[in-house]
Amino acid sequence: MASSNIYRLSCSIPGHEMDVRGLASTFFPEGAFVSVSRDRTARVWVPNSSETRGYSEMHCMNGHTNFVSCVCIIAPNETYPRGLIATGGNDNIICVFSLDRPDPLFTLKGHNNTVCSLSAGKFGTLLSGSWDTTAKVWLSDKCMMTLQGHTAAVWAVVILPEQGLMLTGSADKTIKLWKAGRCERTFSGHEDCVRGLAVVNDVEFFSCSNDATIRRWMVTGECVQVYYSHTNYIYSVAVFPNGQDFVSTGEDRTVRIWKKGECTQTIRLPTQSVWCCCVLPNGDIAVGASDGIIRVFTESEERVASPQDLQAFEDELSKATIDPKTGDLGDIKIEDLPGKEHLNEPGNRDGQTRLIKEGTNVEAYQWSMSDGRWVKIGDVVGGSSKDSSKKVMFEGKEYDFVFTIDVNEGGPSMKLPYNVADDPWLAAHNFLQKNDLNPMFLDQVANFIIENTKGHTLGPAPASAVDPFTGKRPKSTVFYLCSGRYIPGSADGRDGLGTDPFTGNSFLYDNTVMAKLGKKINVAKSVYVLVGAGRYIPGSGPTGAIPAGVADPFTGRGAYSSAALQKSVTNIYYPKTDGVMFEQANPTQILAKLRELNANAPEDHRLHDDVLDNLEKLLFTVSDSKSQDLPTADQISILWRTIHWPEDIVFPVLDILRLAVRHPEVNAQLCGGTEGASLCNHLLGLMSPQGRPANQMLALRTFCNCFSGSHGRSLLLGQREAVLSRAADLRSVCNKNIHVALATLVLNYAGILHGRTSEIEAKAQCLSVASSALEVVQDKEAVFRLLVALGTTVAGDSTAKDLARSLGVNSQITKYATVSDPAKVGECCRLLLDELQ
Repeated sequence: MASSNIYRLSCSIPGHEMDVRGLASTFFPEGAFVSVSRDRTARVWVPNSSETRGYSEMHCMNGHTNFVSCVCIIAPNETYPRGLIATGGNDNIICVFSLDRPDPLFTLKGHNNTVCSLSAGKFGTLLSGSWDTTAKVWLSDKCMMTLQGHTAAVWAVVILPEQGLMLTGSADKTIKLWKAGRCERTFSGHEDCVRGLAVVNDVEFFSCSNDATIRRWMVTGECVQVYYSHTNYIYSVAVFPNGQDFVSTGEDRTVRIWKKGECTQTIRLPTQSVWCCCVLPNGDIAVGASDGIIRVFTESEERVASPQDLQAFEDELSKATIDPKTGDLGDIKIEDLPGKEHLNEPGNRDGQTRLIKEGTNVEAYQWSMSDGRWVKIGDVVGGSSKDSSKKVMFEGKEYDFVFTIDVNEGGPSMKLPYNVADDPWLAAHNFLQKNDLNPMFLDQVANFIIENTKGHTLGPAPASAVDPFTGKRPKSTVFYLCSGRYIPGSADGRDGLGTDPFTGNSFLYDNTVMAKLGKKINVAKSVYVLVGAGRYIPGSGPTGAIPAGVADPFTGRGAYSSAALQKSVTNIYYPKTDGVMFEQANPTQILAKLRELNANAPEDHRLHDDVLDNLEKLLFTVSDSKSQDLPTADQISILWRTIHWPEDIVFPVLDILRLAVRHPEVNAQLCGGTEGASLCNHLLGLMSPQGRPANQMLALRTFCNCFSGSHGRSLLLGQREAVLSRAADLRSVCNKNIHVALATLVLNYAGILHGRTSEIEAKAQCLSVASSALEVVQDKEAVFRLLVALGTTVAGDSTAKDLARSLGVNSQITKYATVSDPAKVGECCRLLLDELQ
């Protein structure tokens, strides 16, 4: 097939009524693609016969109650051999469609603001990004996990080919790499919002930004190249099949083709914003823009548009108006511009622009390498880019407009600055964010800007300049936003939007707990190891590590024979639904250390003898399984008070607590009601990454032992998100006892969740914590318990298995399949690998 190496128009598709915001190539039909628009629809386009070129609409999908912002394709599977189409919108939901019906198969709800980016991975995994500052991982119709860490809207998301790796780009100017639901790395370099991401290969990706640059990154963190050519915001980037060349689009009205690291072609469009692009299987490029038209460009001579269509496109381009304030054309002094004779000189590169004076008008031309001539791209209107005489000063900067916005009649007004080169929707978004206003006002504010800047924007004014709900046009540069007035979209009954959607306050996680997450753990702090023969050392007792085939791999009790294990493939390891406890103790040594520390404690913290006597009685009661005595209310009350001892001396009391919570009476009193929440918060405080290792380990063991009673299990299920998140932060502490306790906690959670297929988000957190812990844990007993936790989580749950596969658990654990010392590690690993096939 002949190729000119220059992209030219193949066809224009005027199917949408408003901006085209997203495009994606489909698996079926061959050569088709899907588009989404602010007209609230998604449409599938299939190629016409070779004689007629172009595309025809095959399928129109409806389901959103507001603008549709993004789209991606979920790969075919046995249930849906043609694949699925996922769309995200300003109504905060994701709709999932099949190709045989116009309404959604199902919708995904969970985001608190606009869903602006989607990416599909293996095994049906879906990643979404939102203005609510989060990204979410979905499997089928369930949210598996929420990725929190950005401080502003998440504009771009993508799933990397290596299983378990995900990328998010944000208005906070950063990109984050996530593995198994946890942030592994943050990329900094862009000077403005990150708007798009594209995968190059397993270890590289592109990003584009409002700073008018494209960057190429290694997943290891290095920025290997920065590309300059665009003169305004860059909204999208897509990679060609060769994995090296790419295409980008932006607010400068252009599509730019990049080959071997250079911008080799610039295609200007007769519209203000070129929102999106995608590369089709045949190498053609589809682009969507603010005029509602999809345009396809091709290198193939056979697919180039007819001469009449090419001329019509050129005529449309020549009639466009260009505002010099965008800076795209440099500073303009009409008196210094040459006449049309300047166009007799050829250009130096494709896309080069030249301004000429035609009477009192200024015309812009672009050099076309393929045609060897200058093509008119529009008339320049307005004054010099340096002419600021009509600009308005606001907060030290010059703007074309500064609108007055009244939130309530008679109340204080707010200022909305705007330049004609800005995206009105982004300006409205920034205004609402800055002033803590409800995001449901977005449509109203954006359309107000569009209406009141008509005649000043680049290209034709959008058809949506009237309020899309009432049909009324704003008549003043002052308007009102208030609860008793018109709020776009308010009739749909959605709530929960009153909080600031960009700071993340009040969303999903307890802020007290989350405030400390993500901080590096100080492993240089002193570790409390008390040496000496017969001395008490917290965590020095057995952890349950025993030779495989001799006894139960957790309790050490005789249960299995090594011969039977070697000959049988029976799974004796998981699912493990009975909790694993830390029961070993030497009460005499614990009490001796307690009395020693008490004798040296400051007088205001010193315990009276009767307090020590009560703790002693309690300890011997809960340590002796044959004891007929019951812990008294006084003893439990004293235990509760003394666990608040100073952190440098409290560890013997924590050891008593660890043993005591196994007793039904103590479990009921300390884990039930408000006391349970207080206990949980106190232990979480002791597990702070800046805390003392002895206290961290004993707090983890206490949580594990709480699973022995119904009140403890109920408490830990309710506090699961906070407990596992804090526990996961301790994986980097170089202490094998902490690692074994962490692994046991995950295992106990997996056990209590087994059989509960509806608890998929909780299982997702177990998978995430176990997977992230396996990245750093070296102790074989801890590794074994993490493997059992993974096996228990996925056993009998196909959704959990799919999620584990998508997180890359298979490749992560393969290295343990050959471990023979202890044999239980290799045996359990091989069983788990078979489970995940």
